[in-house]
Amino acid sequence: MSWEVSSGTDTRSSNVESVFANLSNHSLGEEPTVRETSNPVFRSLPKTQGGYAQFGTGAAGYGAQAVHADPYVTQYPDQRQTGVSRPLTIDDVVTKTGITLAVLAASAVASYFLAAQNSALVMPLFWVGLLGGTGLLLFAIFGRKQDNPAIVLSYAVLEGLVVGVFSFIVANFMVSGISAGALISQAVVGTLGVFFGMLVVYKTGAIRVTPKFTRFLVAAGFGALVLMLVNLVVGLFTHSAGPLRDGGPMAILFSLLMIGLAAFFFLADFDEADRAIRAGAPEKAAWGIALGLTVTLVWLYLEILRLLSYFNNN
Repeated sequence: MSWEVSSGTDTRSSNVESVFANLSNHSLGEEPTVRETSNPVFRSLPKTQGGYAQFGTGAAGYGAQAVHADPYVTQYPDQRQTGVSRPLTIDDVVTKTGITLAVLAASAVASYFLAAQNSALVMPLFWVGLLGGTGLLLFAIFGRKQDNPAIVLSYAVLEGLVVGVFSFIVANFMVSGISAGALISQAVVGTLGVFFGMLVVYKTGAIRVTPKFTRFLVAAGFGALVLMLVNLVVGLFTHSAGPLRDGGPMAILFSLLMIGLAAFFFLADFDEADRAIRAGAPEKAAWGIALGLTVTLVWLYLEILRLLSYFNNN
C-alpha cells in the first residue's frame, strides 16, 4: 500500500504528505479475509465499490478479486465511473485532517485562556464540550454523517473546549515544578511522536491490520471503556479520582495501557483510510477519515497529559 495518488498527480513536497506517500507495503489483495474496522467512526462510513484511487503508483496488481474482497460495497458507485465526484486522494485526507486539527487547536487555545481569565468558566466549558462533542459524535456515527464537514468541524470546536480546559486544570492545579507551557508541549510532542511512529510501523508492515488484530482492538476498546466507567462510579462514591486515575502505580499502569491501545488504533485508522482511497470513495469521505483520526489523537493527547501529571504532581 502506498499513500500517493494514482499516476498523473504530482507528488507533494510536504513532509507529512511524503510520509503518507511512501506507505507502500499493504495491499488488500493480500488479505484473504474481509475485515471490518475497529474504529466506530469509520465503521459506518459510506461504502463504495470500484478500483483504487490508489495511495501509491498505478492500480495494477489490485484487480477485481481484491475489489470483491473489500467490504466497501454499493452505497457509493465508483466515482471515476460516474463522474459525479472525483475519487478520494491522500491529499484530501491530509488537507481535511489538517483543517480539523487546526480548528480543534484554535478552540483549545481559546478555551484555555478563557478558563485562565475566569475560573468560573472552567466547568461550563468542560461540560458543554464533553456532552456536546459526545452527542455530536454519536449522531455522526449512527446517522452516517461523518462525511459532513459542518458536523466534523463542529465536533472539533466542542472537543477543543475539552482539550483546552483539561489542559488548564492539569497544568495549573495538578502538577508542580513544571510550567504549564512545558507540560503541554511535552504532551503535544509525545502525541505527534506516537502518531508518526505508528505511521512508520504501518508503512513497514511490522504490524499488519488483520481480522484477528481488529477483533483484539474492539475487545480491548470495550474493556477499557468498561474500566473507565467502573472507575468513575467508584470515584463518585469515594469522592476521589478512583484507583485508575489517582496517580498511583495502578493509575500509571492504566494510562500506559491506554496510550498503547490508542497507538494501535492508529493502525486501524491508517488501514481504513487506505482502503477508502483504494476503493474509489468520493472525496468528501476524507472528512470522515479526519474525524476518526481526530478522535484517536485527542484520546492519546489526554492520556499522555494525564500520565505526565502523575510524574509532576503536588
